[in-house]
Amino acid sequence: MGKIKLCNWSSDISLIRCAMFEKKFISRVATRICVGLTLLISVSCQHHTSQLQAANDFPISDSLMTAIPLDTVTMKPFIDAVTLNGKVTADENKVIHVYPMVSGKVLDVKASLGDYVHRGQELATIMSGDIASYQADLIQATSDVNVAKKNLDATKDLYEGGLASAKDYATAQAQYESALANLKRIQQLLQINGGGHQSVSVIRSPIDGFIINRQINPDMMIRPDNSNELFTISDLKNVWVIANVYESNIPDVHVKDSVQITTLAYPDKVFRGQISQVMHVLDPANKVMQVRIVLPNPDYLLKPEMFASVTVVHPDKQLMMCIPDKDLIFDHSRYYVLVYHGKHHVEIRPVEVQKEINGKAFILSGLKPGELILGDQQLLIYQALNQ
Repeated sequence: MGKIKLCNWSSDISLIRCAMFEKKFISRVATRICVGLTLLISVSCQHHTSQLQAANDFPISDSLMTAIPLDTVTMKPFIDAVTLNGKVTADENKVIHVYPMVSGKVLDVKASLGDYVHRGQELATIMSGDIASYQADLIQATSDVNVAKKNLDATKDLYEGGLASAKDYATAQAQYESALANLKRIQQLLQINGGGHQSVSVIRSPIDGFIINRQINPDMMIRPDNSNELFTISDLKNVWVIANVYESNIPDVHVKDSVQITTLAYPDKVFRGQISQVMHVLDPANKVMQVRIVLPNPDYLLKPEMFASVTVVHPDKQLMMCIPDKDLIFDHSRYYVLVYHGKHHVEIRPVEVQKEINGKAFILSGLKPGELILGDQQLLIYQALNQ
């Protein structure tokens, strides 16, 4: 009986010990959970605090960053190109030079430089002694025709009545035809020289077009042997662009090559065309070869003597990273872009540019396809990040 009691007493002690162990274990687990939660909350708070600190340290406001567009780095066929300098000229096939046909004094000039004139429109009037002489010849020739006509009619009546020979009739016919031919010649001379009444020669436009040169003024004395034209008129519906090619670029330029042309007057407008002619000679003074591009000019945007930048384009099948060239920042002899990682994380990254053409920049290294870069306010943000 005593052993049984001893055993029961030992069993009670074991149960007490087990209960105490379980209590301590639960207490330890609870303590560890509390410590873990405390650490988690602390880390979360620290992370949130670091985010707030990063947002506070970022020099650009959220409103500005939200408004800035983003450009994506894409892969596009590389464009090899040669840029040439040139100028716009009139189409020489549509240029008319008006020279003086008679001598005399300029009475009036009715067209100015840059005016658009129509075919047959009066440009100037000249008081000319030559026209006076032609007028006198016209009067005499008209009289000769009248006399020859009367003589022919009389001879015809005599010939039909048997009082004149066939030879006399043929002679009268020849005299009339000669007088008539002389009259027509003088009339044509007056027409060519713009002859009118009172010894006045009228200069008229031979075509529709713009006056691109004028070298005549009222009261000026002119002579027909003067080598200078009075007016130069051109139809500017088509114009030429003449570009200069240096010797090193001659192998890269061919007939029918595509070109893109920009001017100072319209920097955002690109005129497209093809090389129509390559002049296979070099200018002895400038050591350049010239090429010609014919461009339609329906709105007359292109004017003679405009400076033109001509880009000869050679598309390539090779793909290369491409971004808008406006996204580039040039500083300390290097190119940079601003890579967007987040609203408060913008990276300044150097890049190697292969070529810039037509608003595009082909990137050799420094970026990856699909990356986002800032598309506006680059210089402002670049300077702010470097402060």
